[in-house]
Amino acid sequence: MLGIIGAMEEEVAGLKDKMTVSRTIKKASMEFWEGVLEGTSVVVVRCGVGKVNAAICAQILADEFHVTAIVNTGIAGSLKKEINIGDIVLSTDALQHDMDATGFGYSYGVIPQMDNSIFQGDEKLLTLAKECCEQVNPDISVFSGRVVSGDQFISDKGKKDWIAQQFHGFCTEMEGAAIAQTAYLNQIPFLIIRAISDKADDSAHMDYAEFERKAIQHSVNLMTEIARRLQ
Repeated sequence: MLGIIGAMEEEVAGLKDKMTVSRTIKKASMEFWEGVLEGTSVVVVRCGVGKVNAAICAQILADEFHVTAIVNTGIAGSLKKEINIGDIVLSTDALQHDMDATGFGYSYGVIPQMDNSIFQGDEKLLTLAKECCEQVNPDISVFSGRVVSGDQFISDKGKKDWIAQQFHGFCTEMEGAAIAQTAYLNQIPFLIIRAISDKADDSAHMDYAEFERKAIQHSVNLMTEIARRLQ
């Protein structure tokens, strides 16, 4: 069974409309929609915004539904000039840019007392998603690279530049690395899909509302095709 996590209702509404729902379960104030999407058994859920919500959601998918893979759809701010609004980034790996234990001698992003702080995405899911995206979203570009996450909406150019230089990320958002860490700890393959809705700089607030809907639609197109091919 495939677990599909979105951060906001708009992200998962399109998928719920396309699936046949067999049951709905509510846990931790989240609604989990179980059913079939394009022939594939799935659970679709809105986790809410932020790393804590995202991690709780992913753990429920592991414990309650015993998912065999997790895909996290959503939107993000671009960290590279060549990645434009509407484009899609697929995760090669993920880390948390706001993890800061430098006072104890750790580098930025390193989680103390863990053997790993950079969580590798699943290569098979990545390859499949890239092929699907090129087919169903031919009007945009698709990139494979690092997703960096933190409990911050990045709208300051200076902060964006620091994150880009420090972590070499392709995009920044607020959930993916927490889901990646949870999947890693549970030995579940994962992929983060991020449609770019803004440039993560001083124009972010202006761009966000205008381009959010289009970015989400690209994600829905992609996720639907992935499910069709996984059946």
